[in-house]
Amino acid sequence: MVAKNKNKKRDGYLDWDETFMLMSKLIAQRSKDPNTQTGACIVNDKNIVIGLGYNGFPVGCSDDKLPWCRNGELTKTKYAYVVHAEANAIMNANKNVENCRLYCYLFPCNECAKVIIQSGIKEVIYESDKYKDVDIFKASRKMLKMAGVKVRKYVPKNKLVLRKNNK
Repeated sequence: MVAKNKNKKRDGYLDWDETFMLMSKLIAQRSKDPNTQTGACIVNDKNIVIGLGYNGFPVGCSDDKLPWCRNGELTKTKYAYVVHAEANAIMNANKNVENCRLYCYLFPCNECAKVIIQSGIKEVIYESDKYKDVDIFKASRKMLKMAGVKVRKYVPKNKLVLRKNNK
């Protein structure tokens, strides 16, 4: 029997990208949105989490009294009321987010891109760009590029354990 080398690190551990993307998927499970649950995780240059957020209604606005539907007159849909995960993560941060990285499952929309740029986040790591041909996401990509925010697609290396419920 060959003795295991106790001085060798374990194989198969999560790298930082996997860790933070998994955290963004975990916090997304707090969302009560019946169609799209998404989350965001902000980390500094020392890989310390300083902000988490998920998509939902503003604090004090009952999720039982506002609509969750996607179609119809704007004020009768969720779109007039929902705060996106990226914006929530920035507002929930316990420190300044300047020069930080933001991990999010879905590529940020134009409104979130504005908040990301204004807050000084230096990099966005996303997994899905399923709306890339929609104008607001084209505008987002244009603004992020103009502002010098690095954008990188996350490619999973391991099968993460959380399911993603984005229809």
